[in-house]
Amino acid sequence: RSCNPPVGNLATGRTPVTLTTCGQNSTELYCFYPDQNLLHQLSSGCGQPRCTKCNANQPDNSHLPADMTDDFFANPTSWWQSAQGVHREEIRVDFETEFYLTHVIAVFKSPRPAAMVLERSQDHGQTWRPYKYFSANCTATFGLQDDLIEEGSMCTSRYSDAVPCTRGEVIYRALSPANKIEDPYSPEAQDLLKLTNLRLLLLKRQECPCHTSGLVEKPQRFAHYAIYDLIIRGSCFCNGHAEECELANRTGVVQGKCVCRHNTAGDHCERCAPLYNDQPWKPGDGKTGAPNECRKCRCHNHADSCHFDLSVWLASGKLSGGVCDNCKHNTEGHRCQRCKPGYYRDRGKPMSSAEVCKPCTCQPMGSANATFSRSWRCHPRTGFCYCKPGVAGPNCDRCLMGYWGFGENGCRPCDCARDCDQHTGNCFNGYDNEPFFNIPIGGRIPDLVQTPTNESEEEWKWNDHEQGFSALRHPEKCVCKEKVLGSVTDFCQMKYAYVIKARILSAHDKGTHAEVVVKVKKVLKSSKVKIARSNRSIYPESWTNRGCTCPILNPGTDYLIAGQEDSRTSKLLVNMNSLVKPWKAYLGKQVSDILRTGCK
Repeated sequence: RSCNPPVGNLATGRTPVTLTTCGQNSTELYCFYPDQNLLHQLSSGCGQPRCTKCNANQPDNSHLPADMTDDFFANPTSWWQSAQGVHREEIRVDFETEFYLTHVIAVFKSPRPAAMVLERSQDHGQTWRPYKYFSANCTATFGLQDDLIEEGSMCTSRYSDAVPCTRGEVIYRALSPANKIEDPYSPEAQDLLKLTNLRLLLLKRQECPCHTSGLVEKPQRFAHYAIYDLIIRGSCFCNGHAEECELANRTGVVQGKCVCRHNTAGDHCERCAPLYNDQPWKPGDGKTGAPNECRKCRCHNHADSCHFDLSVWLASGKLSGGVCDNCKHNTEGHRCQRCKPGYYRDRGKPMSSAEVCKPCTCQPMGSANATFSRSWRCHPRTGFCYCKPGVAGPNCDRCLMGYWGFGENGCRPCDCARDCDQHTGNCFNGYDNEPFFNIPIGGRIPDLVQTPTNESEEEWKWNDHEQGFSALRHPEKCVCKEKVLGSVTDFCQMKYAYVIKARILSAHDKGTHAEVVVKVKKVLKSSKVKIARSNRSIYPESWTNRGCTCPILNPGTDYLIAGQEDSRTSKLLVNMNSLVKPWKAYLGKQVSDILRTGCK
């Protein structure tokens, strides 16, 4: 729920600033009528005045500004008094921060002013605006209607009588029937109630009716302003996110700093706590009671703070806008949800673990610099390394079968019918000593098997139990009759379901079928099976007795592939009727033109 701190006296412990104080420069004589004579007036009049001295430097004879805001129960007869003869006096209370005002009470020792203005500042005294005008004659003094006649007027005559000559009160209520506010934290309420400074302008003095023509004492000795108590009721300003202010060292002082709740922070709970910026900050709703709590960012325990990003918020459909700051433990991303370049995700640990990202362990000589992303040393979610031509192994530390001479440029193909010694390149002769691997196609870059994931990109994992040989390097092993790109009519008659540009990543003999992993780079045509520019599998249908698939698809090479699909299983098929050509730009343009204009 939204919260409200308790109301206290904001003046307690704070010393007002005034233009003058009696006895500042020297001792002054002044006169006044005793309280008891005025409060219990007899028919004989006000009684005899009393006269005494004021000196700001003598504790027993001083009447300083601080006497207005001391404890009025402990010191009921202390007061502040102005210098003699002043007509315009100013009393200002400065607060160190923003507060909410509820009401103001001033108890005068002298007769109340004939004209007075109560003002507030919300910018630490740079600009001022009136709360209320006070005058015995509002129209003549300020040109405003009296609120006794017109409810809601800015001026009132209610507190401007000279009588009583002492202990007369001036009261201002910020929330009156004329100022109806449903939500105390709305902008309208803040404009009315929030303040950093309060000022009373005393503009016109008036005499007590007790003064008679037979008065012996000099009239100027009664010519001063004097106030017993200045009470400013209000609370710390907390936007509905706190129900108490911080305790002060001084007893009774209302502090401006809130004890924030609802995951908010700041002196006035005006912002979300460092790790709770997943949605925009809002004040509590004083009308409905909704707390409008700040929501924690999902940083997986890898960040100490986050910030709100409007573009992220809008892109998520206003569901989440938090962006984590300074991700730790070698993570990165809006939610510290992925590993930094040079590290990969340890699937055996929860995402919140400080050790979830492990450093890549790629063999420097065998791993490629030009990867899908230049900053990656290994795949950030699986850890497999990107190998140079002819190199294999999770860490790119050995040659593929059919290759030899591991070095700076990768491995060279064996000049043999079968495999060769990986160190010397000498051919292995005879089949008795060498196992035959029934692999469909292609030289092997690190073999990949699709693994399930809850992210939009697909993940790929090492499978180190398969070997392969290069059909391109050894045409005597895999001989296929290739489909050629004939006339426009021939191409259109094939009614290919898909046409793509794809790089061959790896090939696998699954026993019952072959599976080729490709990276789709461009989609020229698709039908019922949805094709994205990402890694996926295609399925060759044509087998030979040598364990090859036709047409030939060589790993590491980009191809133009046009073929059929199995919409029931969402598989892309390749067979002897498919068009498979090493990718050339002119070839891609030619097929694009045919698809756009030729096939109707």
